[in-house]
Amino acid sequence: MKEVLAKVDIDHAFEYHFIDEQLAIFYTEDMRRQKMLIWSAMAAIFIACMGLFGLATYAAEQRVKEIGIRKVLGASVPNITTLLSKDFIKLVIVAIVVASPVAYWLMNRWLQEFAYRTNVHWWVFVLAGLIAISIALITVSSQAIKAALANPVKSLRTE
Repeated sequence: MKEVLAKVDIDHAFEYHFIDEQLAIFYTEDMRRQKMLIWSAMAAIFIACMGLFGLATYAAEQRVKEIGIRKVLGASVPNITTLLSKDFIKLVIVAIVVASPVAYWLMNRWLQEFAYRTNVHWWVFVLAGLIAISIALITVSSQAIKAALANPVKSLRTE
């Protein structure tokens, strides 16, 4: 092969690679990008959960008297948890609706770089949305349950 290439084109050096080595060279950048995106996503989720937890704590503190009155009037812990979690779930749903078209466009643009590619399916965004709602519910409900289990007498005594 080297002799044939030298006869046909003397300007280019003869190079060869095994197919597994060549594929590893092609996808090295994608593997680095994958690691970076995984760590960035984990950090973003952690920061978002901390912010959501702080916001839930603040909202529960602002509504201590309301929660106390509702408990005295017979509200159950699930009712109070639902009351406090409902507002945050609405915000998460709005974020999903805003972020999904942007993510779809970015994913399609990234997939155009590959010779063999797949389509981005709608169920991926539904699954991601359900996971985001679940994480938000876990984060907010811990604080909501804590507020719902508090003694209503302490919160109403300050009036």
